[in-house]
Amino acid sequence: MEAKQSTISIFMFPWLAHGHISPYLELAKKLSTRNFKIYLCSTPVNLTSIKRRLSEKYSNSIQLVELHVPPFPDLPPPYHTTKDLPPHLMPTLKKAFDSAEPNFSLLLKAHKPDLLIYDFLQPWAPVVAAEYGIPAVDFITSSATMTAFMHHLYKDPLITFPFPSIYLRDYDKVEVSHLLNPSKNLDKDKTRCFECLDRSSEIVLIKTFKEVEGKYIDYLSGLVGKKIVHVPLVQDCVDDNDESGIIGWLNKKKRRSTVFVNSNDE
Repeated sequence: MEAKQSTISIFMFPWLAHGHISPYLELAKKLSTRNFKIYLCSTPVNLTSIKRRLSEKYSNSIQLVELHVPPFPDLPPPYHTTKDLPPHLMPTLKKAFDSAEPNFSLLLKAHKPDLLIYDFLQPWAPVVAAEYGIPAVDFITSSATMTAFMHHLYKDPLITFPFPSIYLRDYDKVEVSHLLNPSKNLDKDKTRCFECLDRSSEIVLIKTFKEVEGKYIDYLSGLVGKKIVHVPLVQDCVDDNDESGIIGWLNKKKRRSTVFVNSNDE
């Protein structure tokens, strides 16, 4: 009788913003083609959008898992996402997200994944995973340059960043210094991204290209004492004949003549 090929299962847990969920979904698609079983976890309102972006070929390899956030004042289920969220409710969304930790724990216990991949705002996620003996890895969806620069300011604020082209203007220094100064009584919201890095198991994944940010990747690796694994992700084109005409417009451009710039929402 032929031995069955084992499948490694990965539980992916992005922050509740489409700018974060999209890279996690693209990574899930890439991993699913290599015999990985993916559980992609988010709130129902976010998963509704994701379902429209998953073709039939991923139906067996990517399973969407609902995270139910406990009821919170002024935060009904349609607001369990940053999309269309009134700005003043962002702190409430973060508190509600944190309060879902027990529900997240139950999901990990039920699915028993081999690995957790988590985002930058939930330092409690790797702690929960450790309780079940599950290794956890931080996947950063923003640039290595920004991550290295901010981590440098947090760790060594009096030492000049070794790459002079990246710096703060004078009017930014006071605010950023107050934000990152560890001697202040900071709330956990201001330090959680650094805690997420610290709690990552041996490696940190980051969405970037080594050819573009190689020196910042290497510097960040030294700062956090972990191997930084660059994850080059390019979203699959769903429709070559898109109605907006973007593909047609790009086809008229010379090779390497166009730069795409995107900003992740929080």
